[in-house]
Amino acid sequence: MNSIVQKSGLTVAGLLVAGGCLAGPAVAAQAAPPATTPVGSLHTDKDGRADKNGRAERTVGIQYQAQPNFYYCGPAATRIALSALGKALSQDEVAKKLGTTEAGTDSALDTTRVLNELTGRGYRTTEIPDSVAKPEQVDRLRSDVVAALDEGRPVVANVKGTAVDTVGNPHSYEGGHYLTLVGYRDGGDLIRIADPAAPEGEYWMTLEKVANWIAERGYSS
Repeated sequence: MNSIVQKSGLTVAGLLVAGGCLAGPAVAAQAAPPATTPVGSLHTDKDGRADKNGRAERTVGIQYQAQPNFYYCGPAATRIALSALGKALSQDEVAKKLGTTEAGTDSALDTTRVLNELTGRGYRTTEIPDSVAKPEQVDRLRSDVVAALDEGRPVVANVKGTAVDTVGNPHSYEGGHYLTLVGYRDGGDLIRIADPAAPEGEYWMTLEKVANWIAERGYSS
């Protein structure tokens, strides 16, 4: 089976994570804020700016919602992206369009399809087929994320395994997970993630770690 079409939801064997416990579906549902309550910041989309070293940075305006159960990461992440594009759908509506079941959402091909169906904004699917992202795949992710966010389009990524954010918190999704890339700093070397299963909602991670997290999966940009 092509790796990009493997089903992905939160794993029952999820690990303990810093800042909150994600030990399985029941705990994930308890730890996550209710899906009807926006959590985290509502960002204002800027025309883009440069940091003190002249490197570009941008954060796109979104409305964050946590996923309400262990298998709605695909609908939640896609809905976060849609919120930046003026599409106010519920997670249930997005789940129906994605074909999400308790087994999860099939692949980044589905998130791309639904994003294009609802926005007409030219999303495409990119796979990182290897177990570790190659340098050219890391560079491709940077250019794709920067280009998409500069157009006001968040990126939906399908990840697997464990990655550590910039403050040292690990995020573990051994069975796979969807999340939304909503900002960048340092010209794309740092990526802001809106994670529908993370207790803190949003966090920063280095580009290389994000690319290796996506490895063997894909993303919609």
